[in-house]
Amino acid sequence: SLLPPDVEVGPGLDMVSMNPVDRMGDPGIGLADVPHRTLDYRKLRALTPHQEGRTPSRRMEIHLTGNMERYMWSFDGKKFSAVSDEPIRFAYDERVRVKLINDTMMAHPIHLHGHFFELVNGAPADRQPLKHTVILQPGGSAQFDLTADEPGDWAFHCHLLYHMHAGMFQIVTVANPDGSEA
Repeated sequence: SLLPPDVEVGPGLDMVSMNPVDRMGDPGIGLADVPHRTLDYRKLRALTPHQEGRTPSRRMEIHLTGNMERYMWSFDGKKFSAVSDEPIRFAYDERVRVKLINDTMMAHPIHLHGHFFELVNGAPADRQPLKHTVILQPGGSAQFDLTADEPGDWAFHCHLLYHMHAGMFQIVTVANPDGSEA
């Protein structure tokens, strides 16, 4: 009941975060009690203001899923081999707020090729840090604003390559400026 209807429940999904929370202020696993200052996502700010001032026109939610016993990793309960014909689609120059929810018990550095996104971390909208990779802590969530301004097919995956090879990989397709498929 905690999952949206588009998340596939099956042998590749053995856990669901009961209460996913924004963990942008967490220093990271094992760093909570170190005597020195740590850097977390809440402390990041862009040095110069962004030119993009549009509010996202739609929202998208993607769950990071897996089964640690079977060592299966996926997005929305589907390994890449099961979704290779159905990419994540964006219109050219579309502005989207993407929410990632980590339903697993492992941290996942999620990387999007070809684009920078603005991490929603509490900074003023014009000073949100530009990133292409965000680490999601276990049971955590993160949001970013993406302007899909680079047409083509782009890799979207966990940067732990053994998770990517085990299925946590997807294609992002950005349509051409004329609206045709990239």
